[in-house]
Amino acid sequence: MKKIELKQIKELREKTKAGVMDCRQALEECGGEFQKACEWLRKKGIASADKRASRETQAGVVEAYVHPDSRIASVVELACETDFVARNDEFKKLAHELALQVAAMSPENVEELLKQPWIRDEKISIGDLIKETSGKLGENIVVKRIFRCELGK
Repeated sequence: MKKIELKQIKELREKTKAGVMDCRQALEECGGEFQKACEWLRKKGIASADKRASRETQAGVVEAYVHPDSRIASVVELACETDFVARNDEFKKLAHELALQVAAMSPENVEELLKQPWIRDEKISIGDLIKETSGKLGENIVVKRIFRCELGK
């Protein structure tokens, strides 16, 4: 087995925001291959997010996006378990990405939104993006409501 070096763990941790032990385990499981370790961590994050799905979400944010031409606006209510996570930059970034997605792709409801491919990386669904972030932050994350408004419609 290939020896895992500290700089590899540090690099993986910086890219994925996963814990040190998780990064070490991912690199060991993947024979030191960086991309495979990233994918391993992503899948682990999704798996751990599924375990949190039953937890109650009472904190969160409402994120609004208005397109630069002011003809389209969207609003997303994104919930999490604690206000600590609701104030986290990673959580806020997710809320913004979801508001952009709603503006760009016009989903009719939350279920449709979760099935859509992410506009920034079509290999990942919105549902998986949320689960990935949930895994990183260690809390259940739920899209409660979405709204899209377009001038003249």
